[in-house]
Amino acid sequence: MKILLTGGAGYIGSHTAVVLSENGHEVVILDNFCNSRKTVLERLQKILGKVLPCVEGDIRDTALVTQILQDYEIDAVIHFAGLKAVGESVEKPIQYYANNVQGTISLLEAMKVTNVKTLVFSSSATVYGNPQYLPIDENHPTSATNPYGRTKLHIEEILKDVAYSDVGWKIICLRYFNPVGAHNSGLIGEDPNGLPNNLMPYLAQVAMGKLPALNIYGSDYPTKDGTGVRDYIHVMDLAEGHLAALESFEKTDRAIDFFNLGTGVGISVFEMKDAFHSISGKAIPFKVTSKRNGDVASCYADVQKAYSDLNWRASRTLEVMCSSTLKFSSNPSK
Repeated sequence: MKILLTGGAGYIGSHTAVVLSENGHEVVILDNFCNSRKTVLERLQKILGKVLPCVEGDIRDTALVTQILQDYEIDAVIHFAGLKAVGESVEKPIQYYANNVQGTISLLEAMKVTNVKTLVFSSSATVYGNPQYLPIDENHPTSATNPYGRTKLHIEEILKDVAYSDVGWKIICLRYFNPVGAHNSGLIGEDPNGLPNNLMPYLAQVAMGKLPALNIYGSDYPTKDGTGVRDYIHVMDLAEGHLAALESFEKTDRAIDFFNLGTGVGISVFEMKDAFHSISGKAIPFKVTSKRNGDVASCYADVQKAYSDLNWRASRTLEVMCSSTLKFSSNPSK
């Protein structure tokens, strides 16, 4: 298949580009590089031994997206392009709605015009809001607690309406839990611009002495050690989940479906800190600060549906998550 990856130079998009290319698919990247680096394209070339076509632009440019879909004869789209930091979304909600929701509408308009109606959407476990029960399955009520999560939830609702409006559409929404880790080459990984918003790259920078200490946001949650518990999934497992989703379109007649992508295991901040210390051999200074708005105490997935319907299951361990992050973060050419 010829697949357009919006936001394909980003963290999850770049790893998915590798998995898709290695499995015989032709990948085209669209990215505005607002939270990714152009050097990723060179690194993808080193990993794959070939150049992946990339167009620099914004998904809100409907004419550009339409042109790409036509020129490259695209069969399906995986939609990664979106702002993704919970804290930042609380500070900049208009920017998040404009980029995430407006951007998706623009993409859908271009797909409709070009009759490209196969879509995998990069959603998030934040659509579940504060968990009413654990583990969270796909039938859990949705109710986001922050603007980022609400953008994902709004998009899912839009996609439902689109899917039911025309039998030609085939849509899968993948609800990610917490992606971490890096490609085993150490060439690509999570490399945010500025101060990291996510735990793993922050841990790596503390271990390397680039940041003084890990900020732990709250230690009195009703969890096993008082710190937040999350379902961390290796980014390569996540990328393979996208391949499984694409391949599943041939086996189903459902217009739209939803899948959790996680491990089904909850790991606390302290447990992650200790695992990273064990793998790196580096001290991880930390300080406990106040809780962040919009954070929940514990969140981890029921992943049975993805296994039964997509034949997919995460396999990489916490140790691999930490060691691959350290390898990428320590890469002197990064």
